[in-house]
This record gives sequence, C-alpha cells and structure tokens, in this order.
Amino acid sequence: MSFFHAIVQDRRKYGKIGWNVPYDFNQSDFSISIKLLNMYLTKAFENKDEAIPWGSLKYLIGEAMYGGRVTDDWDRRVLMTYLEEYMGDFLFDKNRKFFFAKTPEFDYVQPSQNTLEAFLNTVNDIPLINSPMVFGLNPNAEITYFSNSAKLNW
Repeated sequence: MSFFHAIVQDRRKYGKIGWNVPYDFNQSDFSISIKLLNMYLTKAFENKDEAIPWGSLKYLIGEAMYGGRVTDDWDRRVLMTYLEEYMGDFLFDKNRKFFFAKTPEFDYVQPSQNTLEAFLNTVNDIPLINSPMVFGLNPNAEITYFSNSAKLNW
C-alpha cells in the first residue's frame, strides 16, 4: 500500500503524462486503505481462509478510496493496473522474488525479513531521485518535468 500511495502521488509531477487530471490523493486515502487491508487480511487469517479476497480489496481501494477522486477513464485504468500489479498472492510466493519496479539503478522489492529494521533499511535504501520507469513511464517523461521545473524557476 505504501509503494502504491507513493506512486500515485509522485506521478503528478509529470503533469499530463502522469495523470490526465491532477488528483489530490492524500493521507486519508492511504489510512483508510491500510485499515481495509488490515481488516481483510486479519479476517482471512482468523477464519483460516485459503484465499485472500484480493478482488474485493482492489475494488474498494481502487474504485472507492482512491478511485473516488479519479474522473478520467484512462486514469482509472492506470490506477487499477497498479493495484493488479501490486496486490495478489504473488506477494507471498517464497520461490519467486516480487519486484514493485526494476530500473537499471535500483530494484524496488519487499524486505526479505518481516522486521522493523528490515523495513527501515529497505526504505532508507530507496534512491531520493527516481526514474520515470518506476512509475511505468518512458524515461523521456523526465524531459517535460525538468522543462516545466526550469520554467517555474525562471
């Protein structure tokens, strides 16, 4: 959820290339989505369900929480694609490492251990400057971003 939230927030800096309409995704979207995720996963664990209800979670988060702000159909499609890529049983596959994104500079992965220290180390290792490839965009998307930043500074 954290990586998803960061991605939808940071795509805004690429203007029309990132989102057709600038959306105000905020902390409340993230907080409620975390609570939903916690509630569904806890319930599945307590009931010893064999399957996690990913479809329901993706719908609630993608269509209601974050998607409630999205007015453009193409933007909604992008949002739902991120959820398809980031939510599923593949997250727990011990035989295949899951990557949120892979770039030549850095591999965005889950921590290998479920400890606070491992999570902090993973977060601290993430580069401060990210390539547009992390957001599923062409590397040339940065040209527009840098051009707009230079004009704003000028």
